[in-house]
Amino acid sequence: MKRTTLATASAFIAAGLAAASAQAWNLPSWIHGASNAQNRAGTADTVSSAPISATPLPAGTLPNYRAIVQTEGPAVVGVLVSGMHNTANDAEDGHTQQMTPFNGQDPFFRFFQGIPGFTMPPQGEVPFRGQGSGFIISSDGLILTNAHVVREAKHVQVKLADRREFNAKVLGSDTASDIAVIKIDAHNLPVVTLGDNRTAQVGDWVLAIGAPYGFDETATQGIVSAKGRSLGGDSYVPFIQTDAAVNPGNSGGPLFDAEGRVIGINAQIYTHSGGFQGLAFAIPIDVALKVKDQIVAHGHVDHARLGVMVQDLTSPLAKSFGLKSPDGAVISTITPGSAAAGADLKPGDVITAIDGKPVHTAGDVSAFVGMATPGERLKLQVWRNGASRDIGVALGAANPGASTHMARTEPGSLGLQVRPLQRDELKQAGIDHGLLIEGVAGPAAEAGIQPGDVLLALNGKPVSTVQQVHRALESHPHNVALLIDRNGQQIFVPVDLG
Repeated sequence: MKRTTLATASAFIAAGLAAASAQAWNLPSWIHGASNAQNRAGTADTVSSAPISATPLPAGTLPNYRAIVQTEGPAVVGVLVSGMHNTANDAEDGHTQQMTPFNGQDPFFRFFQGIPGFTMPPQGEVPFRGQGSGFIISSDGLILTNAHVVREAKHVQVKLADRREFNAKVLGSDTASDIAVIKIDAHNLPVVTLGDNRTAQVGDWVLAIGAPYGFDETATQGIVSAKGRSLGGDSYVPFIQTDAAVNPGNSGGPLFDAEGRVIGINAQIYTHSGGFQGLAFAIPIDVALKVKDQIVAHGHVDHARLGVMVQDLTSPLAKSFGLKSPDGAVISTITPGSAAAGADLKPGDVITAIDGKPVHTAGDVSAFVGMATPGERLKLQVWRNGASRDIGVALGAANPGASTHMARTEPGSLGLQVRPLQRDELKQAGIDHGLLIEGVAGPAAEAGIQPGDVLLALNGKPVSTVQQVHRALESHPHNVALLIDRNGQQIFVPVDLG
């Protein structure tokens, strides 16, 4: 079973595929209900992150999906992206090679199998176009979508339900939570109603609206199948699982509760075929709004780090530790010099609660810590040697010494998402300093900078921390010269900052 993200993409290699993509993007919208622009737009150009509490429907009452679509649908948008993808960066994987056009594990490009006329592209850079979804959260054009929708995109365009189209700026993107914030230059726009995912329960009705396979403003319904799902990897997100039909192109679209309030952002599916098979996952809206607040305020997101490896507590392990039930996460490894090491946590400790909230699985720990702020203090309830104790810990940063930064695409900013290279990465690359470029937007993208490049110097001065890049840009230069290491070759790239 594969987990895959939901953005559609197309490499313009086969003429038939290009034509099919164009036709999909030009499908007319079918929503003709009263716009909510007259009811909510124009009152304020900002949106509060405080969710609106939902009033449960009486038992046995079905949701009025028609009303939800007519009222909330106008605030759902299509997000069209284009750019260049470097196929040489795709990892070799014999299993996925038969399913993906780019011969790799990257789920962004897993939606081509079975398309007539499609052939495997050559190694190197290939152009791509793709489509995801999003939704407007402020009447002045602030939009939430998934980070994987806008990743590698050189151009981002937003298509409204009324068929208006706008060029969009990527204000910031956070790969850990898979949230991106984009902005269009418009006012008095319709906005969604925000809900509270904490009130949603398994069995509750939900409605998804998005653009699966380019079919704009498609609505599908289902129920909440589970909450707090951990999907592994580096994700901090406690996903909402649903059986609402979502497919490639639904990425970034809203998941509504029965009252028409957004409780999540559709992001991933589990599938053998590449299409919907009853397992869909949405990012809770409270997680998305917390990430949005950091991006809007700072242009980047800082995640906290405890410095432990944890695993689920099974029944045999619980018995061996003297616990009555397998609720909790057992610490298997402590990272030297981390916040956990300083707090005297030990391998074999079982974390049973954080700040008074119960921990049931290892994924709960990742969610608590990942969405906290570096420096924030947490109180851990830990089971050790047959007794429970409280241990306070001040969290560290996920990237010690520097935060991942996606500079806003404004004059004087590069538009780079970078992080320091680890010691083993430097050794493997044969260099002694540099910043790994993980994301590109704005002037840097227009100059041809690519994810995977290593930034060695800026205007002749070596850089190894994000702070050094900030200092070099404090004078707001109009042009900068970047020394880039790309696949072992060093090149200078001029960037016009406007």
